[in-house]
Amino acid sequence: MKHKVSDLGSFIRQQRERSAISMRKLAERAGISNPYLSQIERGLRKPSAEILKRIARGLSVSAESLFERAGLLEGRDAPDVEDAIGSDSTLTERQKQALTQIYRSFVGDPNEENS
Repeated sequence: MKHKVSDLGSFIRQQRERSAISMRKLAERAGISNPYLSQIERGLRKPSAEILKRIARGLSVSAESLFERAGLLEGRDAPDVEDAIGSDSTLTERQKQALTQIYRSFVGDPNEENS
């Protein structure tokens, strides 16, 4: 469990830094103390679901992304991007192929060599 908590803290810190929000500002937005947020970011404390929701709002990220990092949504399969593209009825076959190629160029496809 310690590993999940430290991963969550690192993720929160990365999101906060990426958004250029100070720890003090995020703590204020989330309605928690600065020392408590610091402990969460360092992986020393495991926040409740309610605190995670507040932090998510303060960071403008989905609460689900924090819940996953905290291990609160384990057992749920992440949707497969290529399956989602393939099943989207609003896209033409050509659009589906283009999106799939773009997606694979970002994540890499072991079946294709980069040209």
